[in-house]
Amino acid sequence: MDLRLKGRTALVNGASQGIGYAIAHLLAEEGARVAVGARREPALLAAAERIRSETGGEVVAIQGDIRRAEDCERLVATTVRELGELEILINNDGAPPLGPVLAFDDEAWRKALDQNLMSVVRLSRAAVPHMRKLGGGAIVCNTALSVLQPLPGFSLSVASWAGVIGYVKTLSLEVAADNISVNTICPGIIETPRLKLVQSQSAELRDMTAEIPMKRAGDPEEIAALVALLVSPRGRYITGSTIHIDGGAARSLC
Repeated sequence: MDLRLKGRTALVNGASQGIGYAIAHLLAEEGARVAVGARREPALLAAAERIRSETGGEVVAIQGDIRRAEDCERLVATTVRELGELEILINNDGAPPLGPVLAFDDEAWRKALDQNLMSVVRLSRAAVPHMRKLGGGAIVCNTALSVLQPLPGFSLSVASWAGVIGYVKTLSLEVAADNISVNTICPGIIETPRLKLVQSQSAELRDMTAEIPMKRAGDPEEIAALVALLVSPRGRYITGSTIHIDGGAARSLC
């Protein structure tokens, strides 16, 4: 199926590895022109070069820390300057530390909100005007299944990503008439570098793979495939949705 992404412009954050890298790689493979962002510049530059060499696509690397308001604005502005426009925004990053909910002080909560929630607010606020000029666009926010099915120790992520779901739903209502779709995805256990770190800190996650109906963790490329559909013209009627992609792990009806 041709997703009709050729020539479209995208900004993918957290793209030096894991899910963000897989999304950027697939969008480039489908013909999109992609700006990739991450905090660590050496890893980002290496990732951008791999995507270029493997897809032949146009890829721009932009170092930035989405926890900083000025970097959010710069990431969008640089994407538009380098690629000429911005049609697709992928809000993606790592996650805050694990730990008991009562152990975190105000500073830890502030950092978590800046990383997970305020980055989405700031990047979307900067990107939407460019999408409106083009007559449409798409935003996808990557969270995790834990926001729908909380686990002990994940309070910083769960609380901040719950805010993202509320923000996305509201934004989707306000920009739908501009032909801009906005969705949240909630991946389950996915084989990424971060998974090994999290499993080393969470006994529940170490044992959870056996409880997945598919009996395996997901691949980043499987998440990327869903995202590519959501940001493509073929998926544009899907908006305001919170979609779990987890091998059947979620135990709810919706």
